[in-house]
Amino acid sequence: MTEEAFDVMVVGSCMTDLVSQAPRLPKAGETIHGHKFFIGFGGKGANQCIQAARLGAKTAMVAKVGKDFFGDNYIQNFKDNGVHTDLVGQTSDAATGAASIIVNDAGENAIVIVAGANMLLSSEELQEALPAISRAKVLVCQLEISPKTSLQTLRMARESKVKTIFNPAPAISDLDPDFYRISDVFCCNESEAELLTGSPVATVEEAGRAAQELVSRGCGSVIITLGAQGCVVLGAQGSTPKQVPTTAVTAVDTTCVEGSGSAAEGGMLVSLVELHAVDPVASHASLRGRWVVSCAIREPATALLVRWRSTWLIIPRCLWRRWPEEPLRWQQ
Repeated sequence: MTEEAFDVMVVGSCMTDLVSQAPRLPKAGETIHGHKFFIGFGGKGANQCIQAARLGAKTAMVAKVGKDFFGDNYIQNFKDNGVHTDLVGQTSDAATGAASIIVNDAGENAIVIVAGANMLLSSEELQEALPAISRAKVLVCQLEISPKTSLQTLRMARESKVKTIFNPAPAISDLDPDFYRISDVFCCNESEAELLTGSPVATVEEAGRAAQELVSRGCGSVIITLGAQGCVVLGAQGSTPKQVPTTAVTAVDTTCVEGSGSAAEGGMLVSLVELHAVDPVASHASLRGRWVVSCAIREPATALLVRWRSTWLIIPRCLWRRWPEEPLRWQQ
């Protein structure tokens, strides 16, 4: 498998989502009754990888899951979605990463994440993946695995002249400066940009200034996503930040925010392979992700996209239908 050339390689996280729906969030020490429970496949890296594969990219995942029920299911889910899994390892030293999520009737949530096996992806395993990484068109990393591992991966890709995308999520204030210098595309949301720059990022103008600061640290280009305001793109130092607008939608579940971001980033990966430029990439990514928040989703979940002529039509659908009795949840 490592002799193959992939359009997109993702080195990142796999998280099993254990989701409970309840009328309200419990108080400290309180037990309440919920009205629905389901299991989904999440994790920023896996979300991005699945979306890229669903958009037709030849995709491979480099990750670590537990040698357990959830890990076995996760690998099968990758295969079912056309993702190459030879570089997804299993370990008995930790459980598959998991997120316990409670969502109330207002769409608010409380989440506890246990990274588990994600943090055990090692340098040795990256070396095993090097032949595949060096042949990829685009590589993406995040921060749900060890930052040291993500940094090593980006360096390996840069040395092989592979286009690199870095999604600094969840953001850390003491991010290694090398992350900026070896990222061809640095893609973050407004809260991550605030933490990294130390400046408020609530408006398009503030996002533009934050993008200029990030480019000054060495990023090839920067995309800052702004929710309903779309995103701001800065292609190179000295250029002018540009807003890429989007269309507002009604969110069913705020847990979808991560899934929509990952859908957009997965779309961006494919667009980089196809278009080789940042501005149209951001536009396509915004289009691909904007409807995802209007249905209850996680990774098995990202929206159904259909290509028509030169654009993408997005059909939101419920992606929690893991069992026949699960109802469809549409919101258009």
